[in-house]
Amino acid sequence: MKGHYDFRNARRGAVVPAVPTKARITIRLDEDILAWFRAHVNAAGGGNYQTLINDALREHITRDAVPFEDTLRRVIREEMQRAR
Repeated sequence: MKGHYDFRNARRGAVVPAVPTKARITIRLDEDILAWFRAHVNAAGGGNYQTLINDALREHITRDAVPFEDTLRRVIREEMQRAR
């Protein structure tokens, strides 16, 4: 480690600029939720747990767009297959 660092040309802000389609927010999540996402990222060999949370939210929104009748039919079919 150097004894002295020159910060005269330094700039404030993020080292990596944010993607224009992303918004920076503050959100409070339960510790066990964060631990679950972090564990899955680590088990996959690395990555970003925030991206995994974003993907889970997107999947939920997409699934929510499916009509209730379609979901009900799918669940009934699955249960009928298990009953056989």
